[in-house]
Amino acid sequence: MKELALMKGNEAIAEAAIRAGVDGYFGYPITPQSEVMEYLMLQKPEERTGMVVLQAESEVASINMLYGAAGTGKKVMTSSSSPGISLMQEGISYIAGAELPCLIVNVVRGGPGLGTIQPSQADYFQSTKGGGHGDYRLIVLAPASVQEMADFVDLGFELAFKYRNPALILTDGLIGQMMEKVELSPQKERVTEFDQSWVTTGKTKDRERNIITSLNLDPDLQYEHNLKLQAKYKSMEQDVMFEKTECDDADFLLVAYGSSARICQKVVEMARSRGKKVGLLRPQTLFPFPSVELARMARKVKGMMAVELSAGQMVEDVKLAVNGRIPVSHYGMVGGKIHSPDDVLNELEKKYIGGY
Repeated sequence: MKELALMKGNEAIAEAAIRAGVDGYFGYPITPQSEVMEYLMLQKPEERTGMVVLQAESEVASINMLYGAAGTGKKVMTSSSSPGISLMQEGISYIAGAELPCLIVNVVRGGPGLGTIQPSQADYFQSTKGGGHGDYRLIVLAPASVQEMADFVDLGFELAFKYRNPALILTDGLIGQMMEKVELSPQKERVTEFDQSWVTTGKTKDRERNIITSLNLDPDLQYEHNLKLQAKYKSMEQDVMFEKTECDDADFLLVAYGSSARICQKVVEMARSRGKKVGLLRPQTLFPFPSVELARMARKVKGMMAVELSAGQMVEDVKLAVNGRIPVSHYGMVGGKIHSPDDVLNELEKKYIGGY
């Protein structure tokens, strides 16, 4: 039976990790995500489930701890915020190259640089295009509520192990700090019996040893490895997730994720009350991106507007999906400022509705 609680988004991630039977968390504090590790420390999950919680000496150390632990086949995770995730990029590329499952949480703050501790969505490029070196991708989940913060922990691990690939929960300081009612899933047992065919266990008596590495100096072998990875990333499209609001008869479409989508839900309601047929498509996976559905919607609506807490990042993927069929514009806030529903609706009317 599920349990109801009132929690911050960051706390919901931490509690969901315990209940998902996670084996280990390795992290380092940074605002606005520090509550993830603080909550884990207070809950003492080593007593509840045997979960290891460790504060590393830096973000660089924590991502490499994740690399080593993921190689044993365990469910392991880390969390940080934008500058900390930047420090992890080399390790994330190594983990993706080695094809290891793990979960990373980014509670985004405004940048560039140290910037501000206020919410932002300006890490979209870093998250979806491969913020480190090489042709790699992460599975990227974008929660828009405290409930999804909790639910996407289990989902992130499910997809990470399905594809043997790192998964990232991309959220922001607004959802990380806001409090909402959340339904918590029952406690899962930590998994002790799992596929041993690829993991490093130290037991090689009855099989060839497994070598986990992202280094391959033979160009022919590295070429084949890259082709294999690209085929895997292509196959992830079957797990694309999105939510549509008032799209059946929409003339104009808002595209937004996370906290921006929460704001746009109100915009749709306000526009409809004024007789304007506006809908919202909310990507729940940013990679894979709902390009096919956006292309389909481009045949039905007169225009789209991407709404983001950035100078314009996701809008590029929207434009690629639409492929010039209809006008696509962008409305964003930067530096930790948050748009209001009135701001978004006024911009939509100025760019589209007033012209039709």
